Amino acid sequence: MKGSFIIIGFFISGLVCGYFGVIPADVAQNHDISFCALCALLICVGFSVGNDPTAWQRFKALNPKLAWLPVMTILGTFVGSLAVSLLLPQRSAADCLAVGSGQAYYSLSSILITQYKGAELGTIALLANISREIITLIGAPLMVRWFGSLAPISAGGATTMDTTLPIITQTSGQQFVILSLFHGFVVDFSVPFIVTFFCSI
Repeated sequence: MKGSFIIIGFFISGLVCGYFGVIPADVAQNHDISFCALCALLICVGFSVGNDPTAWQRFKALNPKLAWLPVMTILGTFVGSLAVSLLLPQRSAADCLAVGSGQAYYSLSSILITQYKGAELGTIALLANISREIITLIGAPLMVRWFGSLAPISAGGATTMDTTLPIITQTSGQQFVILSLFHGFVVDFSVPFIVTFFCSI
């Protein structure tokens, strides 16, 4: 739990620094820096897994049915989005499904939704999908405790192969790293197709 709050603390610090112009705009908007930081993070995760001699054995012991986890994550998100649409009569079910289908891939989904549905829904998609990632970062330990080791993987959506992978590794266990990467890849790949589909309805 402490690690999650540290991550969120850095995120909030970045927001504050960006808002008050502490960091020059040309540096802050340099996506190469973010990419390099993410690569360094993934190298560290890979090193910790590769350094564990039992990681591969524990992965092989996992149930092969877990390959269906990305599909169940997507279907579960549909159900949740439809439930939310009942509470938001001003928004159609298709709009809510489009937002939910972003699967925490906020950078792509918000752009697609803005193009198809306008800036208002695109902004809602941005905030909703960022919130999903932050909730996973903060709540992963509690999710594991209350719902099991797979809960933070499903909650993380498309982010489980990058930003939420370290906290998933820490809370769920290193035997779930490869599953988390696979899950993130499949869900990530589905986002542009599913979001576009619901936007076109």
